Amino acid sequence: MSSELGSVADLPAEYYQGLVSRNTLPLWPSLRAVLPYGKPNRRTRPILWRYADVRPDLIRAGELTPIEKAERRVIVLCNPGLGIENMQVTPTIYIGLQLILPGETAPNHRHTPSAVRFAIEGSGGFTVVRGEKLPMEKGDLILTPPGLWHEHGHEGTGPVIWLDALDLPLVYGIDASYAIEAKPQQVTDPGNASAARFAQGGVIPYGSLARQRADYPLLRFPWRGVRRVLADMAGTTPPHEAVHVAYVNPETGRECLPTLGFSALMLRPGEDLALRRRSASAVLHVVEGGGTAVVDGVSLPFGESDTLAAPTHAQIRLANASAKSPAFLFMVDDAPLHRKLGFYEVFD
Repeated sequence: MSSELGSVADLPAEYYQGLVSRNTLPLWPSLRAVLPYGKPNRRTRPILWRYADVRPDLIRAGELTPIEKAERRVIVLCNPGLGIENMQVTPTIYIGLQLILPGETAPNHRHTPSAVRFAIEGSGGFTVVRGEKLPMEKGDLILTPPGLWHEHGHEGTGPVIWLDALDLPLVYGIDASYAIEAKPQQVTDPGNASAARFAQGGVIPYGSLARQRADYPLLRFPWRGVRRVLADMAGTTPPHEAVHVAYVNPETGRECLPTLGFSALMLRPGEDLALRRRSASAVLHVVEGGGTAVVDGVSLPFGESDTLAAPTHAQIRLANASAKSPAFLFMVDDAPLHRKLGFYEVFD
């Protein structure tokens, strides 16, 4: 194993400048920077965004910028370790908080990045994906997969706010990010029929057995069902083991989207839980309750609707501040991407 590699200073200046002039570089002076031993060099910082801090800016954005001038009225969460201007929470995950006001429509478009919406506040909002009208109630997860038409609207009163999660940094980084706009969709499924067809885990429509599995048969995962499953699991999950469920394609049992994974955690009253260290980066959003996350030794006290970032290979510990009530968190990670690339790891 090489312990000390040669540096640029070891090379004759005329040799090095000649390489640069021909758009080339020697690898060995930079080898440990791009291929370190043991653990990646991580720029992502453990950081928390308080909803109470971001929300006023988002509400003011609604006063300052009409939807026609914004297309999507979003405040982007930016990890300073990755550069504010890059609009990244982790190197592969973009997170924004989006606002839509009563009577507004965010126009119909489709794009190459994978995206989801996780409802935070308000009632009466909806997303239309390939003609299916998907209500947006607090805690609901809505998929807008790559290449599918989608638009947003608001038929209620008061602001509706949701969290956007996209693999935008990844897709942008490979020069593949773009969108196409179109006329509003015709709503062909106003009742969100797929939520009824796949409402019970382990049960799918009989016709699904006879046809090729669909890529995205279920586009909306209502929070009330996910919360109920977590609460039921809590009574049978051993202490010190996470009460943790994954959102999956109900016909295949695989991840919902190609590069991003989604899951939900319940912290039982008074629970202090160490998550297993994984190669994936993650974003945790607090659905209910409060407590403290310790990420690589950084203490991040959290409350309802706050959002925090965890780097790859992070040590994460979560503690519920309440001895009487559970806390619930929604997680976005890039584990599906790591699995497809062949290097996903879980460490003891």
